[in-house]
This record gives sequence, C-alpha cells and structure tokens, in this order.
Amino acid sequence: MRQENREYSGGEGLIYGLNDRPPLKDTLFAALQHLLAIFVAIITPPLIIAGALKLDLNTTGYLVSMALFASGISTFVQCRRLGPVGCGLLCIQGTSFSFIGPIISAGLTGGLSTIFGACMAASTVEMLISRVLRYTRKVITPLVSGIVVTLIGMSLIRVGITACGGGAAAQADGTFGAFQHVGLAALVLVLIILFNRSSNRYLRMSSIVIGLLAGYVLAWMLGMVSFSDVQSFGGFNVPVPFRYGISFDISAIIGLGLVYLITAIEAYGDITANSLISGEPVEGEKFVKRASGGILADGFNSMIAGMLNSFPNSIFAQNNGMIQLTGVASRYVGYFIAGFLILLGLFPAVGLVFSLMPEPVLGGATLLMFGTVAAAGIRIIASQKMDRKATLVIALSLSFGLSVELVPDILCKLPETVRNIFSSGITAGGLTAIVSNLLIRIKD
Repeated sequence: MRQENREYSGGEGLIYGLNDRPPLKDTLFAALQHLLAIFVAIITPPLIIAGALKLDLNTTGYLVSMALFASGISTFVQCRRLGPVGCGLLCIQGTSFSFIGPIISAGLTGGLSTIFGACMAASTVEMLISRVLRYTRKVITPLVSGIVVTLIGMSLIRVGITACGGGAAAQADGTFGAFQHVGLAALVLVLIILFNRSSNRYLRMSSIVIGLLAGYVLAWMLGMVSFSDVQSFGGFNVPVPFRYGISFDISAIIGLGLVYLITAIEAYGDITANSLISGEPVEGEKFVKRASGGILADGFNSMIAGMLNSFPNSIFAQNNGMIQLTGVASRYVGYFIAGFLILLGLFPAVGLVFSLMPEPVLGGATLLMFGTVAAAGIRIIASQKMDRKATLVIALSLSFGLSVELVPDILCKLPETVRNIFSSGITAGGLTAIVSNLLIRIKD
C-alpha cells in the first residue's frame, strides 16, 4: 500500500490507505469529522426547498430525515461498490445544492410529486453519461462547466437573501427586511467568516455549525422559535417510498437533466482528486472503471433518493480535504459514516429540530455558501484560455441565464412548455453555453 501511494504521488501523507482497516477509535474519530463537515450541507437543501414551497413542519422534518437517510445509502454504495455501481473510494454523497433552483421551479408548478418524478427520470442522464464518459467530456468542457456552476451560485443568491429578510412568511405579514431578521442573518454570516479564518482546523471545519447553532439559540431567546407546534419529538421514521406520489413534467425533467449533466463532470473531477489523495491511479483502465462506476452511482443513488422522497445526491468535494487533514483514506470509514447518516434519518427528532430553524438563521449561512458556489464557477472559468470565443460564450450564457432570472416576464408570451423549460436561469444559460461552445468558430 505504501509503495502504491508513492507511485501515484498523492498518498505519501496517508496514515491509513484505501483498503486498510483502522482501529475502531480511529475509525469513529475520522467518521465523526467527516460527518461534521457534511451534516449541514445535507440538511440545508431540503430546508431551503421546503421554505420556498411553504411546506408544513411535519413535511419539512420528514424531507430532512429522508435526505440524511438517502445520503447514508448513497455513501455506502459509493464506498462499497456494488458490481459496476460505485467508485470504491472514501467518497461521501449528500443532497446537492446544484439542483435547488430547478427543483423549486418544478415544485411551484406541480408540487412534490412532480419534483420526485423529475429527479428520478432525469437521473438517467447521469447514468447514461457514465457509460459514454470519454465522449461527453468533449461537449461539457471546463468552460461550460464553469459557466453553469457560476449561474447556479448566482441564481441561488436570491434564495439566500430572501431567507435573510425573513422568507416568504415575512413577505406575507409585512415584516420582511425587519432589523431582527437581517441582524440575525448578519450575525450568523459574521460568525461563520470569523471561525472560518481560524488557524485551528477544527474550528474552521465547524464554522458553519457554530454559526447556525449561535443563530438558533439567539432566535429562541428572541421568541422566534416555538416548539409548541411539534406534537412529539419521539418515535421512529419509517421510510415510505413514493409517499407524496409521483408525476412527470417534461420541462422539469429537462431542467434537472441539464444539472445532472454538469454534476457528472463535477463528479469526475471529485473522483480524480479523491483517487490522487488516496494514492490510487488517476489514469488508465482502472481509473476509468472507477470514475465510470462513481458517476453511475451518482445517478443511481439520485434515483433511489427520489423513490425515498429525497432530492438528488452528488459526491461532496469537501470530504477530499478531510482525507488530507486526517490522513485516513480507508473506505471502511465510509461504512460508519453511512451508518450514522441512516440512523440520524430514522429519528424524526433530528429533522423536526432543524425544521424549526428560522429562515434568517439559515439565510445567513446559505448566502455565503451560494456565493462560494459562484466563486468556484468563476475560478473554473478563469483557469481556461480567455480567447475571443470563450468571451463570446461567457457573454451569451450569462446574458441569457441572468435575463430570465432578473426579468422572468420576458418569457410571458411564449408557449407554456417553452416558458417552463427556460424559466430557470441555469437551464437557459447552461443550454446556451453548450450550444454556443459547439457552434461558434473563430478564425484568427
């Protein structure tokens, strides 16, 4: 193992390699650190979506629980590798932020049944890409990926700032933008930034958790959190497939399918980074098989998540950094992480407690997260050669994508199906990026 690590120049600092079995105490310690890094990221998308769709407390709590449960199953499949499905690395999967915009659009037109139907149907896009990986990378170039990731972050910032102002409920009762809402969001944001700048790695990793907990406690002290609406925190969550029904809407499927397309390319990059850190090959037949299996699992797990009333899952990049910090690349740690996530999802108290979190508290954290997503996309774009073609592709894509986000009425005279497809800036800008990148030819 150590010789293999040196050969691929990525695993010299590892304490435990990919197939090593660390002692129980080391395994639990590494698993808890990974859990700390991903927990908030897993539960935040269902909280944002539920807030945008104005879902009741019990439904929101159940969606949060199923997000944890589905992430546990997905993580186990990735780490264990079941036949061709999975990468066999310490890869953690969780609810993806990238799908929030199209999911909210689908939910506003058709409800939860339309969301889960579209999530399941569109997941076949990513599974198909896993089978023709080498060809799709010629269409979905880093420039296109960077543009779409940037649009994802930019379009979600509106969701984050709405939550900072108090959310839909505050807009309805006239308290939107009140000092207690904006001040609470600002406190959470400042605390996260302060702790994120810490030289202590544990404080840095816990910055979002600390910010949210501090905001939650302050909101409770201000009377913004009421536990009276919860009849019981006990009991046991039984996963019920298709609990909210299932229906299919072509515009929702197209919108989500485009994001699955980009997610597949992102998953490829995450698996490459994870392989390098773990001292595994990053080229050759073994790597291609591993990457194809990981992307296949990304889509397959998202389909299973839809059946379990949860949202699409994707590989979490932040856990690659955790492997570097801990020196533990053992995929057996992933089994414990998966077990923890499944257990947390089975107890309704976990979902209900977080469902009571006031929107300004969540908004203070998500505003920064969404800005980070946009910054990551800009970084991808900046890494490419900025010639005249690239400038034109970026200009067209951002113009079309942001236009429908800022002035949605521009589509009001189009047929309903077309309007629904292009109402998302991610879809409009992403499709523009793909088509323009393929068609624009410039002779110097």
